[in-house]
Amino acid sequence: MCGILAVLGCSDDSQAKRVRVLELSRRLKHRGPDWSGLYQHGDCYLAHQRLAIIDPASGDQPLFNEDKSIVVTVNGEIYNHEDLRKRLTNHTFRTGSDCDVIAHLYEEYGDNFVDMLDGMFSFVLLDTRDNSFIVARDAIGITSLYIGWGLDGSIWISSELKGLNDDCEHFECFPPGHLYSSKLGGLKQWYNPLWFSEAIPSTPYDPLVLRRAFENAVIKRLMTDVPFGVLLSGGLDSSLVASITARHLAGTKAAKQWGTQLHSFCVGLEGSPDLKAAKEVSDYLGTVHHEFHFTVQDGIDAIEEVIYHIETYDVTTIRASTPMFLMARKIKSLGVKMVISGEGSDEIFGGYLYFHKAPNKEEFHQETCRKIKALHQYDCLRANKSTSAWGLEARVPFLDKEFINVAMAIDPEWKMIKKGEGRIEKWVLRKAFDDEERPYLPKHILYRQKEQFSDGVGYSWIDGLKAHAAQHVNDKMMLNAERIYPHNTPITKEAYYYRMIFERFFPQNSARLSVPGGASIACSTAKAVEWDATWSTNLDPSGRAALGVHVSAYDNQVPSASNSIPEIIGNVPLKMEVSTPGVAIQS
Repeated sequence: MCGILAVLGCSDDSQAKRVRVLELSRRLKHRGPDWSGLYQHGDCYLAHQRLAIIDPASGDQPLFNEDKSIVVTVNGEIYNHEDLRKRLTNHTFRTGSDCDVIAHLYEEYGDNFVDMLDGMFSFVLLDTRDNSFIVARDAIGITSLYIGWGLDGSIWISSELKGLNDDCEHFECFPPGHLYSSKLGGLKQWYNPLWFSEAIPSTPYDPLVLRRAFENAVIKRLMTDVPFGVLLSGGLDSSLVASITARHLAGTKAAKQWGTQLHSFCVGLEGSPDLKAAKEVSDYLGTVHHEFHFTVQDGIDAIEEVIYHIETYDVTTIRASTPMFLMARKIKSLGVKMVISGEGSDEIFGGYLYFHKAPNKEEFHQETCRKIKALHQYDCLRANKSTSAWGLEARVPFLDKEFINVAMAIDPEWKMIKKGEGRIEKWVLRKAFDDEERPYLPKHILYRQKEQFSDGVGYSWIDGLKAHAAQHVNDKMMLNAERIYPHNTPITKEAYYYRMIFERFFPQNSARLSVPGGASIACSTAKAVEWDATWSTNLDPSGRAALGVHVSAYDNQVPSASNSIPEIIGNVPLKMEVSTPGVAIQS
């Protein structure tokens, strides 16, 4: 990941303003430690902090067209750039960078080219011929991006809040799948797939079609000129990513440069579920496995730095970001600059344990749609910023546009969790990769129960966070929480603790408004809380809150009013017997 910052149409083109833009751009230097650039044209500034993944030698930014009349600063990867270059036969490219196609596509198609890009990206394009500009963000919001407005009428664009929060009168999250055009004077949605309407699809489940779509999504993300690896928690999603990568690595350009031995990385407390499962998957696949341990105290000591980097006070995101943040630092120290990760699967397939309570296929499907649309505020934000804090790039094949189209077209009746038929969460994905002749994974890994990342690294991690927060937030503070924090009022001491830290770094009202809120059970949206009447009064984002579903669920307790540690649903953990009837796969 790189860091971009743009100031467009400001009233000041002095040297002092240039120095200020450079100063703010350096706040994003962690995202792109390899090189920096600044382009100024009149009252417009385009700054860039580069993490070099493709064409490290000549791909420095900003990027230009042939006569330098079109200027682009980009954060991201364009996986189909070679195919796009072939379409642009009358153009001359200055670099081998995958992002070099953007300026030339604009020359050919105006702002109608964005949907042609297959990848993750945020960019600002300036057309110096008429001083117009466009800004765009990828379909799901894998890359982070913010937009702000100055009192002088200027528009600011930054990869992170910290690049613009001190200089803008108002700022907010730039919506995924949209572009901003100065000619239009506003936003335009460029990404509008069929599933966006939340209409219930009816395509029959074809496991082989789903398998091929995901394999293609992983393979295209092996495009790299630098050392890379996979994040491996031992759960279904990361294990499938690792398995497919290991199968297809040998024939790639990356293998010729860096060898065919795949490196995998895992983090956890000593004895955590993820460490054990990841080691088993690594041994099965033959990866070079790197296991990183941290203590609860290590994580607590990092919390302030984590909140500064991920720019949220959302409890689930902070819980999960901290071990990922610690792991990213270790990975980067080994010389690795890119990793492939498993985010997005739970949203697409209804993998969170609360989906066991979905009343029907319509509600199930609509909840998956809501979850995908909100990813940029949660798991995408975590994966992007936790890794970018150390100059590491995370790629997420489950959020491939074509794969999402295939997966979201499946009749959701197939995704429904039906214990009586042996269908646990994400059964359609598990069955698609259940190959008897050439197994992708051992059966018990393929059918391992969902663990949220913040749980899987070790159950005492969340328990330790709650205990630490209780030492710093007293009952009197909780009684006044609604008056101190009227927006998204924290209802637990842990949430209050994170909020205090966030407000110290980002005190502006726009900053607190940029973070989502609302009731949640085990990572649900507020709407899904309605699925069970007992959930509305006892809320916790951990997967272990799904009592009666998670095999290591919380013990049933009555929460104290001051700490509001929620315990939900019932008190009997359900052990699941898994079988896989009903669908045969033929290759």
